[in-house]
Amino acid sequence: MVNSMTGFAALKGAGHGASWAWEVRSVNARGLDLRLRLPEGLDDLEITVRKAFSEKLTRGNVSLGLRLQSNAANAAAGLVSDQLDKVLAALKIVEQRAETIDLHLTASSAADVLALRGVLDQSDQAETDQTALIADLKAQIPTLIAAFSSARADEGRALGQILNEQLARIKTLVAEAALAAVERQAQVAENLQVNLKRVLDNSEGADSARVAQELAMLAVKADVAEEIDRLGAHISAALDLLAAKAPIGRKFDFLMQEFNREANTLCSKSGSTELTRIGLDLKTVIDQMREQVQNVE
Repeated sequence: MVNSMTGFAALKGAGHGASWAWEVRSVNARGLDLRLRLPEGLDDLEITVRKAFSEKLTRGNVSLGLRLQSNAANAAAGLVSDQLDKVLAALKIVEQRAETIDLHLTASSAADVLALRGVLDQSDQAETDQTALIADLKAQIPTLIAAFSSARADEGRALGQILNEQLARIKTLVAEAALAAVERQAQVAENLQVNLKRVLDNSEGADSARVAQELAMLAVKADVAEEIDRLGAHISAALDLLAAKAPIGRKFDFLMQEFNREANTLCSKSGSTELTRIGLDLKTVIDQMREQVQNVE
């Protein structure tokens, strides 16, 4: 089962004089990188979010945001005018300074301003509502993670199909390489005989047995049977990984390096136009597959 590191989920809620919207998205990364954007004053919620996501995910650059909007009727009664004036004045200065360097900022909404610390009066009743609000937000975290994990699983199924198709193509090319290697054996033997005769004819007193031994060693070095066998073993290992339930991204990435190494060696030892063509095709498919593997959790 393949899980992608790419995913997106959103969730909304309302209660206790406020409404909110969760949004979480992720892209590929070497490890797990959680980046949270939560309203100020929700430190306890941040700890819960980090713990919950860390327990369910192993890799990915995950960005999670929470937009919290206070009820307009309650907010009007609890406004701190002095603090509001300071915030609005600061916003104006920022906008003016941005204009001087031709920087266009996104306009802040009333909800954004109300969410800033100190703009609303935190009365005892507000604190009680805050406690209940945080409890509701925490209660939604499992649902948010489930939706997010489902999205990554959906991406993973599509990714798994692509990887299976690429593996099938690699398997076909490896079979073609094995056939081409067999077909070139006669030519390799003939070349060795010709080279041996040429060396003996131009090397008076040379030890023919030693020359034959050296040429035999060259023939062994040109043999691609081991590379073909290892490529076959890598294909089997890749198929096993695709069927595994645990995260496979790191292992798959290492395996793709091994695929590439064998394909490079096959090309360097090919000794025939056909085998070189197959080796280059292999390298192309392997490179495409490596790009896809970068997104596997």
